[in-house]
Amino acid sequence: MAIKANISIDQGADFTANIDVKASDGSTFNLQNYTARAQMRKNYTTDSVTAQFIATHNDGGGIITLRLPSSNVVNEVGGVTQVGTNHIEPGRYLYDVEISSDANPPVVTRVVQGTVTVSGGITR
Repeated sequence: MAIKANISIDQGADFTANIDVKASDGSTFNLQNYTARAQMRKNYTTDSVTAQFIATHNDGGGIITLRLPSSNVVNEVGGVTQVGTNHIEPGRYLYDVEISSDANPPVVTRVVQGTVTVSGGITR
C-alpha cells in the first residue's frame, strides 16, 4: 500500500524531491531491475497528464528522485517532451509514484501518492 505524502511546487522554479523506499520489514528496498514513473493530474478521472515527473533511482540505495524543470524541455522537432513548472497553472493536483519490475509480466507497485499544491509565481 502506498504511503501518503503531499508536496508543494513553486510555479516557475525547478522542483526536486527524494523518496526513500522501504521494504515491508523496514529495510532499504533494492530498486535495481525496477523502473520508476510518476505523474500529476488535476483529478483521478482526468485523462490528460498535467506533468510527468522525471523519475530516477539509485538502484540498491532505495531512493527515487522526482524532478520537474522550471522550463519546458523541447525536442529537435519543436515538440514539448517535458512540461516545466512555469507552464503549470497554480492550484491543487494529485500525483502518484509507481515502480515497475523488469520481470515478465512486470509487477507494478504504487509506493507514494498524495496532493501537489502549485503556488503561483510572480517573477517572469
